[in-house]
Amino acid sequence: MIQSNYKKFLDVISHIDKSKKPKLLLHVCCAPCSTACLELLNQYFDITVFYYNPNISPFEEYQKRLAEEQKFVFNCYPNIKVVEIGYDGKKFEKLAVGLEDVPEGGARCKRCYRLRLSKTADYAKQNGFDYFTTTLTVSPYKNSDALNEIGEEVAKHLGIKYLTSDFKKNDGYKRSIELSKDFGLYRQDYCGCKYSKEARQNRIQLKKEI
Repeated sequence: MIQSNYKKFLDVISHIDKSKKPKLLLHVCCAPCSTACLELLNQYFDITVFYYNPNISPFEEYQKRLAEEQKFVFNCYPNIKVVEIGYDGKKFEKLAVGLEDVPEGGARCKRCYRLRLSKTADYAKQNGFDYFTTTLTVSPYKNSDALNEIGEEVAKHLGIKYLTSDFKKNDGYKRSIELSKDFGLYRQDYCGCKYSKEARQNRIQLKKEI
């Protein structure tokens, strides 16, 4: 049985007239995650990439991932525009208060999902997009059910359509790794926030001590 999130996605694209592509605002977290998503979505939608990631730390890492995304899109999809509205790490720091030690994938991450999807939805609504969605569901380390639930809630609140997805399905994650290698993209070794980076470093140190 096809997983329900992916089935919803297939239902939407099966009814799209490719000669009249709807406008999609695609929230992107990094270039590697966007590769397979853009390869698939570009067939059905008129896409604008939206880079909004106040969780990424430090700022130099944010800039590096943004530059990599811009380079990839410019070289492979010159018809697609990349929108970046500035960095505000304080917004993420505020929502993370009290949840600093929560394991990745827990309440802190869900608040982060909501922050980024809400901003994406608001921009999409204000600028006449038909749909919005995120590349985050391509990662096996992200909770696609939680992402889609939040996306659908935000969409209902603002009166815009959310494209339910699970881009890791049908070998989407595997394809993203292949494309990242093909294009020589920088692939980070932690999700983005300083807490995920610290957790990664702690795991590495623990292995060294064993």
